Amino acid sequence: MPENKPSNSKVEKIILGIDPGTVIMGYGLVHVKGTIMTMITAEAIHIKSSFSHYEKLKYIYNEIKKIIDRYQPQEVAIEAPFYGKNAQVMLKLGRAQGSAITAALNENLPVFEYAPRRIKQSITGRGTSSKEQVAAMLKQLLKFKKMPEHLDITDALAVAVCHAMQNRVAAVNGSKKYKDWGTYVKDNPTRIKNP
Repeated sequence: MPENKPSNSKVEKIILGIDPGTVIMGYGLVHVKGTIMTMITAEAIHIKSSFSHYEKLKYIYNEIKKIIDRYQPQEVAIEAPFYGKNAQVMLKLGRAQGSAITAALNENLPVFEYAPRRIKQSITGRGTSSKEQVAAMLKQLLKFKKMPEHLDITDALAVAVCHAMQNRVAAVNGSKKYKDWGTYVKDNPTRIKNP
């Protein structure tokens, strides 16, 4: 029997956004139903400085797994590490991100990664916006009353919102991808104007 897929206006899902960190890891969950997006929660995972680097990775994995078990998201969006001057810091941040990704993958959740510039562009319209500008825009968009204590939290929310917006664009434009113009023209004859 063919599956009846809901129209885009009825699609409903929970997205977990993660801002990786080795001291504070922000996470935010948004509920998306069609074009309506609401914030479920946004918090920070505080990682003890007394932990060894490997203990931190285990702690991140376990905390992300607890969040997934509690909120049951359908997708996970995570911020890609930005390029920094300190290679050691980048390595540790990449490992922290890997721990969070592994927790999601072990729960069979799809993971989507977004560059910081793309996230900012999605939220504010400018890829060079400050973290504070992103947070202020999210406050208006998601209508939360109190600004979170850490910008890592709003950064995580921004990743989730960015992913939701990317999905909306894909749904509007159609999800099929084309390898060449010939196939596109064949499938979309009404979109081609003859001179």
